[in-house]
Amino acid sequence: MPEADQRLFFLLQQAAHRLRVAADRRCLAAAGITTAQLGALFAVREGGLTQRDLATRLGQRESAVTAMTTRLTDAGLVAKRAHPQEHRAVVLELTPAGEDALTRVAPEIAEFNAQLHEVLGEEGFHRTAEAVAKLAATEW
Repeated sequence: MPEADQRLFFLLQQAAHRLRVAADRRCLAAAGITTAQLGALFAVREGGLTQRDLATRLGQRESAVTAMTTRLTDAGLVAKRAHPQEHRAVVLELTPAGEDALTRVAPEIAEFNAQLHEVLGEEGFHRTAEAVAKLAATEW
């Protein structure tokens, strides 16, 4: 087995960690949010999500999403309203402050993607995006 095959998982972990740390630094500076919170805000922006739906969408435990939702609500970025059919559930909504945070972080995301394009090249960027999407969609 080639060495690259043996190291692929490790390299993916290392790359993901470095990218997350760099992106978190930029997102925190631009809008006071982490990349995990950014993903939650993007999902909530689509509308109609409960915390359970958000956990499923993000691939996280409900307890982790509950804690994140509390932080986002406390920061005024997300609001909760009663679910129209389920009396114990709430629907998450992006607030104007949450929308503003997404607007403030957009240039950083664009710059980050531009740097990824530079490192990977145009074809490499698209091939990598497709491959990572397949990995993310795979049931292990």
